[in-house]
Amino acid sequence: MEPKVTFLPPPSPCPYLPDRMSQLHYELVPHMRPDDYMTALRDGWRRFGSVIFRPECPSCRMCQSLRVSVRSFRPSDSQRRAWKTNAGDVTIRVSRPESSPEKLELFERFHQHGHETKGWPAHGQPNLDVFVQNPFATEEWDYYVGDRLVGVGYVDALPEGLSAIYFYWAPAEASRSLGTFNILQMIEIANQP
Repeated sequence: MEPKVTFLPPPSPCPYLPDRMSQLHYELVPHMRPDDYMTALRDGWRRFGSVIFRPECPSCRMCQSLRVSVRSFRPSDSQRRAWKTNAGDVTIRVSRPESSPEKLELFERFHQHGHETKGWPAHGQPNLDVFVQNPFATEEWDYYVGDRLVGVGYVDALPEGLSAIYFYWAPAEASRSLGTFNILQMIEIANQP
């Protein structure tokens, strides 16, 4: 990887564990390659666009990137229910990431729902550029019920597997557990020869 711009903001209250302080370390890597990112993933980094980040909290190590061995994965009962709920009704279209009014509106509804139900900060003007502009090829997985867009996921196809970047879904479809279904779809595809 090329030299990078590094940013470490001061600690702030943790959005997940209210009695703790959190701190994220950011690095801007505009010309990252998939194998570079694979190395960074092994070291606990994640990415949005050309920015990689990982928690470097002053007194906590609770946040961990998850890796799933697809060969030994066995779904739980609730994961099997999510699969059964969606497998016959939901279709997936995989393409290059791109913005559209429909995706922006879904993204805005998802974040408004998070603001109202989980106390997420109010979201400004929706912008998908961080998902659409990537340093290497990324896939967009669009989930439909009939002709209705109900979820959008961004996935890196890397040398050693698939990496979920972000997923947003229609709040009216919460009972479908589309986030779980997205991960199960990734496991299913990664497990194919």
